[in-house]
Order: sequence, then C-alpha cells, then structure tokens
Amino acid sequence: MSYNIALNFEDGVTRFVSCNEGETVLDAAYRAQINLPMDCSDGVCGTCKGACYQGGFDLGDEYIDEALSDEEVEQGMVLTCQMVPSSDCVVEVPVASTMCKTGNAEVTGTVAEVNLISPTSIELKITADDDLAFLPGQYVNIQVPGTEETRAYSFSSKPGSRDLSFLIRNVPGGLMSSWLVGKARSGDKVTLTGPMGSFYLRPIERPVLMLAGGTGLAPFLAKLEYMKANGCDLPTHLIYGVTNDDDLVCLNVLELLTKQLSNFTYSTVVSGEKSTHPRKGYVTQYIDDTHLNNGDVDVYLCGPPPMVDSVLGFFREKGFKPNSFHYEKFAPSTPADKEKVA
Repeated sequence: MSYNIALNFEDGVTRFVSCNEGETVLDAAYRAQINLPMDCSDGVCGTCKGACYQGGFDLGDEYIDEALSDEEVEQGMVLTCQMVPSSDCVVEVPVASTMCKTGNAEVTGTVAEVNLISPTSIELKITADDDLAFLPGQYVNIQVPGTEETRAYSFSSKPGSRDLSFLIRNVPGGLMSSWLVGKARSGDKVTLTGPMGSFYLRPIERPVLMLAGGTGLAPFLAKLEYMKANGCDLPTHLIYGVTNDDDLVCLNVLELLTKQLSNFTYSTVVSGEKSTHPRKGYVTQYIDDTHLNNGDVDVYLCGPPPMVDSVLGFFREKGFKPNSFHYEKFAPSTPADKEKVA
C-alpha cells in the first residue's frame, strides 16, 4: 500500500510523492529526487520541520523535544524524517521549492472541447497525457500555443482524472482568450505546469461558506465535486456574484449539486444596474448570521480584487473572525499587445 503526499512549498508550488507503507515522508521525497531540508534524519536537529493539518500519520517517539516540542505537535508540526503516513497527507514545507532542487511538474495535454458558455466565460476541457495530481482549489499555468506566455487557471474539475476542465474569463483582446475563441481546435496540444496555490480545500469539520465572484467560481466547482465524491454532511453555502445577468454560468451544475450533495445550498447575486435578477447588489449584502455561525465556520473566497477587498472590509467592520479564512484574488490579463501575467 502507498499514500499520496502533497508537499506544499512556501513559493506556492505543490509536488506529489508516493509514500510506501512504513516509509517516512523524507525518504519518499528523496526517492522522488526532492531534497527536503535535512541535517540528521534522526529526529535530533529539527531541520526537516514542517506542518501537517490533513491526513493521518505516526511520528513515533525517537525524536527529542529540542527538535519538536509537545506544543508544536499539538499545533500540527511534524518532522518529515520521522513522519510515517497512514493515509494521504498534505505537508507544508517552509522553504521554496527551488531550495529542494525541485519545481513545478509539467505535463502535456490535448484540447477536448472549447465552449463559449456565455459572452464572458469560456469552458476549456483538456485530456492530460499523464496523471496530474492536484488538490481541489489549486491552479496550473497553461502555455498559450505558439507563444512563450502562460496564464494561470484554477481547475473546475475534481482531482483523480486526466479529464480536466477550466472556467476562463473571455477577455477581449486577451492572449489566451483570443487563441481559445479564434484558433483553438479539438486535438490541439497544450502544456500545463503545476499544480500551485494554497486555496485548496481543508478537512471539513464545521460549516463552510464559499464566496465566488465571476470565473472565481471555478475552484469551488472542483471543491464541491470533491466533496460530492468523498461525502460531506455539514452545511455548505455558496454565494456567487457577477456583474451582469449573462455572466452567471454553470447554474445547472450547481442545481444538480444541491440534489447530490447533502446540506449544500447556493444563491446568486448580480450587481449591474440593468439586471433583472431577483437578488441585486453585492455578495456582502447576502451574507447573513446563519452563514457565519458565530465564527464556527470555514470561509473560502475567490474573485476579482475589488470583490475580495470588499469582503475583507465587511468582515473587519463586523469584527468577524471565522475559524479559518482562505482567499485568492485574480485579475484578467491585459490585451495581447500589452500582455503581462495577471
């Protein structure tokens, strides 16, 4: 038996290694040619210290208190030279991936479909040539064919399949948008680099509030599909906000998830003045006290910078501090003739 161990480095890179039963994370990483920090490998120096908040493992009793104190163990700290997993785990490594002589994984894939699902949103489906492990909520860089440029997009599909999907904003004049709308065809080859990002789903131990803006819906679709596949009976509510009525996409998917995922609910809101939507305004206007659950809630937020800043300000004004709060900002790329990584 082996377990999948996600190594999350402080520069946002995630690498997955297979850890055999009875094997330490440090040894599994070395076997995969990832040189995690280490001096002694005997639980004495503490150089290999990291954190694990997701998954089961055994640390044994061979390490000394100077390397890892009881208080640190209670906080989720681990020594990778002593950590023997008993399930899939996510390990936070407090150094950059380049310091461990590793970096992003790269895989190629084939364009399966390109669908303009609204005037402002594109659904891209890719079949990867090799397995690409990721955590629900993470993203990859996709190279724009014919250029050296890449763009970052969150998976909207759940992990565990080579059939990948992405929800991409259709930016007029954008380099990737222009290729997708004007040139892309089924069978085209693309290169993906990653996964990356810390906006992944943590263990669900309390109610969850999800706040999405525009194509920031994508990582939530991945999270919800993962929750459906793995089971979740705690209340989960999504508030999905857009600017115009026709920016609302994937409502059929969300509606189906309310039937497939127990205790999942969602609401939509449109901010545009010309909207005929029954809920007009901003996401913050539709966050009520039941969603906040007196702070015993995990909050995930993904959207354009103004929306993220608005939610952060809303929480500050209310003096609200959730059990955990994870957010990710995104911004569209500039037009092709002034292209910069967003």
